[in-house]
Amino acid sequence: MPTAHATLAFALLCLGLAVTPGPNMIYLVSRSISQGASAGLTSLSGTALGFVVYALCSALGLTALLFTVPIAYDALRFGGALYLAYLAWQALKPGGRSPFAVRELPQDSPRKLVAMGFMTNLLNPKAALLYLSLLPQFIDLAAGRVLTQSLVLCAIQICISMLVNGAAILLAGSMAGFLASRPRWLLLQRWFMGTVLAGLAVHLVAQARSR
Repeated sequence: MPTAHATLAFALLCLGLAVTPGPNMIYLVSRSISQGASAGLTSLSGTALGFVVYALCSALGLTALLFTVPIAYDALRFGGALYLAYLAWQALKPGGRSPFAVRELPQDSPRKLVAMGFMTNLLNPKAALLYLSLLPQFIDLAAGRVLTQSLVLCAIQICISMLVNGAAILLAGSMAGFLASRPRWLLLQRWFMGTVLAGLAVHLVAQARSR
């Protein structure tokens, strides 16, 4: 089992990443606004399957492979930092959009909703960054089996992500309406999101250089 300190630190990291809008939240909120909360929740089940795939890959040794190839490990860090910086710019640039800005999406069947949620998460660099770069740092070789620790931490991340994104789906309509009628709040939300993303990008670069 992971240590209590590592578990708490990882949970807080996952919460911070979950509340920072990325491709998953943007898609899920857009789907909920366009097709209703039930469609958003159906899509959410697809993103959960995507996390399960990442969790299994991580637990079965991809993280160990990255640790044995320092160049690949640092390349992933810098790649993740660049992606987070890109998301920050998308939020902060003039004319940038909030994830709660209304986006029209076509009406899709439940099967397609699950598939689209799955692919959105599977192709989400933010999820890859979390599982292949950040999660290994919370594994303590002296705390027991690495596989068990990985699975426990992965389960924590999935639960946090589902709760946060589920809440975003259920509140999407009211949040979109609230922000649309209050441009200053919308601008504040965008700047807060962009600042957090930029901070995470700088943190990743600093960690890579300190290795």
